Amino acid sequence: MALILALDQGTSSSRSIVFNEHGQILAQAQREIRQVYPRPGWVEHDPIELWTSQRDTALAALQQAKAQGHALTDVRAIGITNQRETTVLWRRDTGEPVAHAIVWQDRRTESLCAQWRERGLSDTIRAKTGLVIDPYFSGTKLKWLLDNVDGARAAAERGELAFGTVDSWLLWQLTGGRVHATDITNASRTLLFNIHTQQWDEELLSLLGIPPSLLPSVHPSSHAFGVADVDGLQGLPIGGIAGDQQAALFGQAGFTAGLAKNTYGTGCFMLMHTGGLAQPSANGLLTTAAAQVGTAPAQYALEGSVFIGGAVVQWLRDGLQAIRAASEVQSLAESVPDSGGVIFVPAFTGLGAPYWDSEARGAIVGLTRGSTVAHIARAALESIAFQSAALLLAMSRDAVAAGGHPVTELRVDGGACVNNLLMQFQADLLGIPVVRPKVVETTALGAAFLAGLSCGVYEDTATLARLWQTDRVFHPTLPRERAQDLMAQWERAVRQACTT
Repeated sequence: MALILALDQGTSSSRSIVFNEHGQILAQAQREIRQVYPRPGWVEHDPIELWTSQRDTALAALQQAKAQGHALTDVRAIGITNQRETTVLWRRDTGEPVAHAIVWQDRRTESLCAQWRERGLSDTIRAKTGLVIDPYFSGTKLKWLLDNVDGARAAAERGELAFGTVDSWLLWQLTGGRVHATDITNASRTLLFNIHTQQWDEELLSLLGIPPSLLPSVHPSSHAFGVADVDGLQGLPIGGIAGDQQAALFGQAGFTAGLAKNTYGTGCFMLMHTGGLAQPSANGLLTTAAAQVGTAPAQYALEGSVFIGGAVVQWLRDGLQAIRAASEVQSLAESVPDSGGVIFVPAFTGLGAPYWDSEARGAIVGLTRGSTVAHIARAALESIAFQSAALLLAMSRDAVAAGGHPVTELRVDGGACVNNLLMQFQADLLGIPVVRPKVVETTALGAAFLAGLSCGVYEDTATLARLWQTDRVFHPTLPRERAQDLMAQWERAVRQACTT
């Protein structure tokens, strides 16, 4: 049986999963990675740790598969999926990073973004990239590194440095520095890539002062990127790369216009496939590249990003110390029938779509003398669903404005989607079914699917669609009037957290 190794490098951990050709998990390994917080609003990773943790989990997962009777020769390809926007800069001669990676959550470039907005560049940026001007994306992070790391700009001008998002960094390391490349989904998140021409944009590079020699080559998501040259992985072809959210959409069999998924991870990320149309949003969403297979036409999606999703549970554990382990949050939340009127807006690092207020800060409103830590825990869980509901409502408005139809079901994945209380509340707010698949590791599965297509394990996307299976469907039970009232309460709370 053909096997595929998926490397899933995320914000809080590196994970490797071995899938069989039916999309079933045979073996997996995971390792947490360290977060570095040099200053308030700054978030960094050690790029060496990103690589070594990913390599070690890959070897561990393959060892598990070997113990089950599988050989390395059964592995047909490697697929890579990664935290997007996180920015790595390294030396071409040694492969050594020149500084820590700047993580997608990092807000240090807000002052530069504010200058761009004041200069009236928002429309130009959106027209070319589908994105908004925000520290979230890679371009301003790269400029910061060039301007603030001693000697970096001069070295870049001499062609001595390489830039990449995490996928490019892993690919470089896997191939022994032979391949400097990325895929279209990761490129589309940099503020440097024109999603219409499918090229790095000269005007944007000039605007940020980015030497073109820094940039990786861009390929479709399912593509023969290179061959691994690392002990234990020697000779394995690398056949698929996609940013985590586009990979999750692909793993959810989201190949056609109108299908939407939401990933519940550190943040929440909702994507709706829009086919070959790079549909602009009038409701604060992003237009982004969807995963592309070989020479097939470019595909696009609308995306909304929630900066603090599952991370709110980490705050309950580490900040408020209301729970000892994340697994305790559901029982604590279920110890009360509802949130008692408490609304929690977890804007710890600002608010993403559809609000886009980088200066917003967290707020808990509706507290009374009767409020308990259980009410706050329930409100924290519900905040994940409220933010996601705001995204889907915005997507439906965009879809209708473009002549389409509102989203009729939401496919869900990611760690928090196993929380039944959260998923039921999500369905109640949305008024549509929420569908959880049997394999919730859809980010890694999408990378495996892309790699499998490139090496011939799978014939086409229709084959993949037949592999996708439902685990549970959560149907809405709340009257629509009550759901609308709850959303109105949420929006009032958001206004109190926002600065504008």
